Amino acid sequence: MNFDLRKSNGVFAIATTPFNDDGNIDFPSIDKLSEYYISAQVSGLTILGVMGEAPKLNLQEQKLVIQRYIKNIGKQVPVIVGVSNPGLDNLISISNDSMELGASGVMVAGNNGLKNDDQIKSYFNQVSISLKNIPICLQDYPPTTNVYLSTSVIKDLFSNNENFLMFKHEDCPGHKKLSQLIEFRNSMKTSPFSILVGNGGIYVPQELKRGADGIMTGFAFTQMLVEVCNLFFKKDYEKAEDLFDLYLPLIRHEQQFGIGLAIRKEVLKLIGVIKSSKVRAPGPILDKNDFVELERLILRLKNKLEDKKIPIPKGI
Repeated sequence: MNFDLRKSNGVFAIATTPFNDDGNIDFPSIDKLSEYYISAQVSGLTILGVMGEAPKLNLQEQKLVIQRYIKNIGKQVPVIVGVSNPGLDNLISISNDSMELGASGVMVAGNNGLKNDDQIKSYFNQVSISLKNIPICLQDYPPTTNVYLSTSVIKDLFSNNENFLMFKHEDCPGHKKLSQLIEFRNSMKTSPFSILVGNGGIYVPQELKRGADGIMTGFAFTQMLVEVCNLFFKKDYEKAEDLFDLYLPLIRHEQQFGIGLAIRKEVLKLIGVIKSSKVRAPGPILDKNDFVELERLILRLKNKLEDKKIPIPKGI
């Protein structure tokens, strides 16, 4: 099914790649994750992103993961595939394979080594030409890529590349930059683009209030993000932020660099969505103190939800 990424809003969940304890891909858990995201009423799904452990998968494994997710939900919501790769040929190959398997578009971030505006524009213009008619989501995530996309560069890329249809904003601090891009986008006479925000969801209320179209992140309790988005779209800002605040300690905890993916997978395991919290090596392993901290955070969340008479997510 064809989806227009320019009109995307709501929550695009960043899917994890589940593994069995032996490190092999757990395809039944991919099926359960797919059901989980659809039941949460997401607007789309992004796979093989930063939290999808794509660099730890060989090309055949990546194709199998893409194929499984698209088979499960590709006709219901758009599926975007993270294809960032140090090699342009590999990026092109993965992008073409993704589209042939039924993806709605691909997500591309900068490579470590792009040091100035001219290099960044040259690289992404080359990506755009190489991918031709493939819809592209441009990911701006300096904390992991070490590539800083200035507002002027982003404006140039979206003005001159027709297949740049979505922007994922993850600069930090970046609220002023977000406002500038929204103002620019709204002034475009043709081919406007969608702007989704990430950073683990930490700044969602402020970003949605500034005019972002939605959220693209992988926080384990996806339904909460969907509800917060829906409340913002209804302009019920106080209720949206009150709900968000209840989950904020866990959001912050899950957003830790290095160990965050292991925490996210452990929560998904606790609520019965995946069978194992295995992170492929090299990757973090939770110790007993990590488990104690996570258990307390979840208990506090449960107690707060009970006090507010808000439905408690299944599994906690």
